[in-house]
Amino acid sequence: MKRLIWALTFSFGAPALVVWSFLILSSRQEPFTQSYPQVLGTAAPIYASAEISLPEFRPSLTTADARVTIIENYLARFDSPLMPYARHLIETSDKYSLDYRLLVAIARQESGLCKVMPENSFNCWGYGIYGDQVLRFKNYPEAINSVAQGLKKNYIDHGLNTPQEIMSKYTPPSVEIGGPWAISVSKFLSELE
Repeated sequence: MKRLIWALTFSFGAPALVVWSFLILSSRQEPFTQSYPQVLGTAAPIYASAEISLPEFRPSLTTADARVTIIENYLARFDSPLMPYARHLIETSDKYSLDYRLLVAIARQESGLCKVMPENSFNCWGYGIYGDQVLRFKNYPEAINSVAQGLKKNYIDHGLNTPQEIMSKYTPPSVEIGGPWAISVSKFLSELE
């Protein structure tokens, strides 16, 4: 019987006490304050519901940093000679307002990320290569800049923004066989997300 009385008292008493405490505290207009015990002759108030102003958190890692890491990791995975130029790929893509992944995706499709390309051409993108005609560059940075500039001027500025649209001018024979170029480039873009 004693247990039943304790259980009923607790079941009804505890919620009533919580509601009563809440009503008392919420009806006060000024913040609840209390002092610490006197320590070295001073008292410090305690504010139960004082607003605290915290400094704004600003992360130091930028999006550009993450993109470089994404590209570096991707190029390293395929042991590409472009890996040391990951930052240059990002900066050049930004300079020409290209998707930062586009140059890498096209290089993967055209040359396996610079593994299969005309000798001494630094042309990983198949850019300006038609039959026996081969557009050659002095080095990878020159190639990256030239290809990015060409993509911007001859494709993006003319409304050719997607791999399917770029394919129609970049490699028209692929359109005739169902667009495997655009399918692969789109897949590589997704891998780089």
